[in-house]
Amino acid sequence: MLAVAFVVMAALLPVSTAGAATEDGAPATAGKGGIAWAPCEEEPSAECGTLAVPIDWSRPGGPTIELAVARRKATDPAARVGSLVINPGGPGGSGVEAAYGAPGFFTPELQQRFDIVGFDPRGVGRSHPVVCSASVFNQMPYVVMKSQADFDRWTAYSKRLREDCRARTGPLYDHVDSVNVARDVDALRAALGEEKLTYYGISYGTLIGQMYAELFPNRIRAMALDSNMDHSLGVKAFLDSEATAVEDAFDEFVGWCDHEAECALHGQDVRALWERLLAKARRGELYYPGVPDRPMTEVQVLYQGVMGTEGPAWRLLSEMLLALDGGPLPPEVPPLPGRQPVSGELAHLPTAILCQDYKLRVRNYKEYAALLRSSARRAPDLRFNPMPIEDLPVCLNHPTTNPQHRLRYTGSAPLLLGNSLHDPSTPYSWSANVARQLGPKAVLLTYEGWGHRIYGKDECSTVPIDNYLISLTVPAPGTRCPVGGGARTMVKRQAETWPTDSLPWALPASDGTSG
Repeated sequence: MLAVAFVVMAALLPVSTAGAATEDGAPATAGKGGIAWAPCEEEPSAECGTLAVPIDWSRPGGPTIELAVARRKATDPAARVGSLVINPGGPGGSGVEAAYGAPGFFTPELQQRFDIVGFDPRGVGRSHPVVCSASVFNQMPYVVMKSQADFDRWTAYSKRLREDCRARTGPLYDHVDSVNVARDVDALRAALGEEKLTYYGISYGTLIGQMYAELFPNRIRAMALDSNMDHSLGVKAFLDSEATAVEDAFDEFVGWCDHEAECALHGQDVRALWERLLAKARRGELYYPGVPDRPMTEVQVLYQGVMGTEGPAWRLLSEMLLALDGGPLPPEVPPLPGRQPVSGELAHLPTAILCQDYKLRVRNYKEYAALLRSSARRAPDLRFNPMPIEDLPVCLNHPTTNPQHRLRYTGSAPLLLGNSLHDPSTPYSWSANVARQLGPKAVLLTYEGWGHRIYGKDECSTVPIDNYLISLTVPAPGTRCPVGGGARTMVKRQAETWPTDSLPWALPASDGTSG
């Protein structure tokens, strides 16, 4: 249900506003902290409101924007602990929609104890999104550069795109990094009437939490960071670790196909079929089901290997690869992932957030080609992780306001981190490194399984997070959760779906990056 955290957009569309109105149409009244809560127009069983925050936190009395906020109140008011602020990642994931979908994601125990509060971060969705002219966005060159001429073309284009997006978005464009979002989270904490923050973030949402821990170390009650970003990595280490992770996840898929008849490719040489599809895409001869007007790119084939291993959705991935190789279509075909032309006047570009958080400096094609060769050595089947490779050209020469650095946490509250061993998008090594940076106050919960995110996968990867958030009980250092660990395997309750599946009220989400 929090799939919006992990998607790459098939099509970027204009967004609506998360409206709140009283049932009789009268203006909503201000609640504690100044947020006027009322039933959400899109999901009346949840409450919506807005929170004004300054565009530039160095000028707190300056112009403001409205952050869209949604909450689901604790189902057992007598047992309520407080508010749990959540972020599903991206950048570009909607916390509003994460709150809408909370009943299908969080355990009943957690829902009983907390008001679950999600917000669309600045620059995203319903909170003054970063937008660009579709006419400029649609001129984007192919993301993989093959020559210095391609590099020069991208350098010029990224500058033009950035100037257009700044003009379309306004002053907020320069203030969407995760430090600014962390300051927004503290304003939200205060508006909710909470003395200290209780937070759960996934993927890119962990970077928000990490920045909050640096800025406000003494205002944390509990912070669970699931599938962590590592904000200490330079561009080579970033791309290399992403390539290693996605190749490992693909290896696990191939191993499953070799042993399980449920795989639609069981008995076939999966790697040979994969190479066949890549070669066909390079020749411009491969078409995605339902998209007859343009052939698939090689990068879009690589995306199959990422999206099918994030859940993981191995059976669906095997069916899709078989279909692309001429076999029957699965009952439901997921949308084609990766950046594509958009219709309408505007395109959303949450990648600008990544560009402000990560300095991805590449000086010329020679350096770029060396980065690709390094990734390919680590990922002979996947070559590279397509998500950061798709983002990197957009970020060429982009000003970085929150550059990479080792984390500095001086608070006393223990922090809980989690990661699966075979995560294709946020490598296990990232969470392990973040735990080392945070020091003795951080405990890493290791899920010995697959996919991106550990909450909800198994009982032993979920209950410890619940216990920590509810009662501040921290797992022992070095705690590991085997697949199927506990009385029940929670992932079996969840249908196998592609991460691009969405609910009726879903907005366009991330158009890139890892989270």
